[in-house]
Amino acid sequence: MKKILSIDGGGIRGVIPAVILAEIEHRTRRPVAEMFDLVAGTSTGGILALGLTKPGDDGRAEYDAAALVELYEGEGATIFRRSPWRRFIALENLLDEKYPADGLEEVMRRYFGDVPVSQALTEVLVTSYDIEHRQPYLFKRHKARSDPRREWPMWQAARATSAAPTYFEPAELPLNRGKSHLALVDGGLYANNPAMCGYVEARKIWPEETDFMVVSMGTGELTRSIPYDDAKNWGLAKWAQPILGVVFDGVSDAVDYQLRDLCEDEATRVSQYHRFQVVLTEGNDDMDDASRTNIKVLRLLAENLVELGDRELKELCAALVG
Repeated sequence: MKKILSIDGGGIRGVIPAVILAEIEHRTRRPVAEMFDLVAGTSTGGILALGLTKPGDDGRAEYDAAALVELYEGEGATIFRRSPWRRFIALENLLDEKYPADGLEEVMRRYFGDVPVSQALTEVLVTSYDIEHRQPYLFKRHKARSDPRREWPMWQAARATSAAPTYFEPAELPLNRGKSHLALVDGGLYANNPAMCGYVEARKIWPEETDFMVVSMGTGELTRSIPYDDAKNWGLAKWAQPILGVVFDGVSDAVDYQLRDLCEDEATRVSQYHRFQVVLTEGNDDMDDASRTNIKVLRLLAENLVELGDRELKELCAALVG
């Protein structure tokens, strides 16, 4: 059996899957990179996927999931940081991205350094979208190992996958000694839930394999309504950011529906698909609310899911180490 871990995008809400994965690592006493054959991530999920598979000096995972929970708690305010001057010149995000990229890049460089994607401890897939060539661009360990043109430092992959339009400017990755480049934005535009991408990639890497387990981590189901009376008069400016949430949430739900059907054995009706998701009935669902209060609420939602889903977690942990 090949085991696939997928982690959704969702900005600061990445603390939710990080808490759940920390519980899984605690129960199994094994790092994610040893339990899964492939880890896929989008945006904040891409940062987690890279963080959980980054090798340390001893050849083992440098970060466990608990350390990445601390990334959100300690670095969220740095990533989503802007000055009053930035707020002024961007006209509250109408004329420019909401945040300068320097805070995001500072944190990604510090956590990942120059470690290349090819050195990930297990197969990894991180999504982004090339706005100049108008096509998905996927960072993959096995591709980086076979083609030098697909090799990038982890920090650049993390920067690219999390470049959400209207929040951060696109990531520019130089090609051919700077004579051309890739212009990449958040892969959530087409794969906010990258579980299907991970499933398809696993089937391509291991074509003889017939048994796949998919573990999919969400970053919270949106519940905030967009009233018709408000939206019917919205133009481009007012739809710009709300539409991202609609697209990201809709894409995630569609992939969840597809994989529930694909991963069910027709004869036994037993599913090898596990989706862990909370409903955001509390806290702020904005991907950039890095306040201590909101992060604490998101942690509590994740901890409550762990408590309520104790039986499924026990079964999953047994399967992961069995």
